[in-house]
Amino acid sequence: MTAVLGETWVLARRELTHWRQQPVGVIVNWLFTVMVALMFGGLFGGAIGEDYFDYLMPGMFALAMFFGVEATMTAVSTDAAKGVTDRLRSLPINSASVVLGRCLADLMNSAVGLLVLVGAAAALGWRWHEGLASALVAFGLLLLLRFALLWVGIFLGLLVKGPESVMMVQILVWPVGFLSGVFVDPETMPVWLGTIAQWNPLSATAAASRELFGNPGVVPEQALLLAVLWPLLLTAIFLPLSVRRYRRLGS
Repeated sequence: MTAVLGETWVLARRELTHWRQQPVGVIVNWLFTVMVALMFGGLFGGAIGEDYFDYLMPGMFALAMFFGVEATMTAVSTDAAKGVTDRLRSLPINSASVVLGRCLADLMNSAVGLLVLVGAAAALGWRWHEGLASALVAFGLLLLLRFALLWVGIFLGLLVKGPESVMMVQILVWPVGFLSGVFVDPETMPVWLGTIAQWNPLSATAAASRELFGNPGVVPEQALLLAVLWPLLLTAIFLPLSVRRYRRLGS
């Protein structure tokens, strides 16, 4: 176990080194969700009401965790295309360490991105109202969602082949992100569409975060429970799939 942890940290540091070598791309990724929040806050805020920005931001925090799927998938697919994955597989290291190293690095990246988004929201007037403990629980739920979605991104990155496949999956990410309770209450949607949105894992985390932050919005009774169960279910499915897929590459 100690060896796996050591290998995981070494491989995570490899990814973190890219932050220093290519800071522009990393910073742009951190600021992207800030731009989306400003855009949708400006587009819908005047039409929906003064409280819309407070409603929007917990949803944007959840959406930022979901958008990380694209970055993880692209990075894993790029490593495979450049032969980096094959070189790592040839080394005498545990195969789980490779995917865990990617997971740790991307989770740290997402935590910084979330901090940037929270800071921008606070500068624009967003606040939590239920105390620090509740806010920390909300941030924990957001990072739990990101942890689960990391394994989805790793699995897809190992599964797809070529830039065309990557682009196809990236396009599908957007409808899934928008068909949720991030921007508007699913209750305001047509029944069939609202039902789909309510069962979107993003909706559960967004709603639970709104409750914990004390921000406006109708929160389903099961939101907190689903905000925990959905990430656990996704992790239970895609973590072993990712490790198995990595082990089978080239076989």
